[in-house]
Amino acid sequence: MVAEPKAAGPRYDERPLVEVRDLAVSYQGKPALQDATLEVYPNEIFGVIGPANSGKTSFLRALNRMDAFTRGMDVRGSIRINGKDTRDWRNLYALRSRIGVVFPLPVGLPLSVFDNVAFAPRLRGVRKKAALEEVVERCLVRAALWDEVKDRLDTLGSLLSGGQQQRLTIARALSQEPELLLLDEFSIAVDPVTTMRIEDVLKELRSELTIVLVTNLVQQARRLADRTAFFLTGEVVEIGRTEDLFSGQAADPRTTGYIEGRFG
Repeated sequence: MVAEPKAAGPRYDERPLVEVRDLAVSYQGKPALQDATLEVYPNEIFGVIGPANSGKTSFLRALNRMDAFTRGMDVRGSIRINGKDTRDWRNLYALRSRIGVVFPLPVGLPLSVFDNVAFAPRLRGVRKKAALEEVVERCLVRAALWDEVKDRLDTLGSLLSGGQQQRLTIARALSQEPELLLLDEFSIAVDPVTTMRIEDVLKELRSELTIVLVTNLVQQARRLADRTAFFLTGEVVEIGRTEDLFSGQAADPRTTGYIEGRFG
């Protein structure tokens, strides 16, 4: 049964934005994820938790069709985004432009702050300076970084602090105008204060797009996610409303054990 939506939150009465059926991922024949079936709804923050080697990152990589660029990675099953199977996209770059990705460590282009954010719009054909400036400012504001860098947009992005670089990667992802944002343990390399700032950004972004959040911090999932999936050794053990899983109403004792820190 689908959870009831929160105010201004997920639209559970609509068709899922992401539909995953019997997804299996392997590397050089070694299974990483098996028989994953789930849905992610529009404007939802969908949390994914679990110990290392549970298949969480492989799940994100499959959503973004990274198997097309990764030797030895094999993906079976189906993934539909807005009703269209990702295998039916002939232009993978067009598909991936609709999916923003933020990795555990900040991965900036060797460019200025401005050019990092303007990179994707330029690829779309935006050339006018005023239009690029508008996009850059809007994305940096949405990533809670504008006030800190507005006077040094020509500075190399790599010279920013770690937390600023991570927010720059979010701004760059947003410049693609994605409908789906994937975050893979974004807070590993940033301090707690910056982590909370980014969490506030994600709460605001939920009104504009859909977010899949892989996190090694179970309390982060509790703070942010509308629903949470628990992955364990390549299996999707359980999916439920986050507040239910964290209030002792998990259906599988392994979920409760992980949340309570008894393993992992």
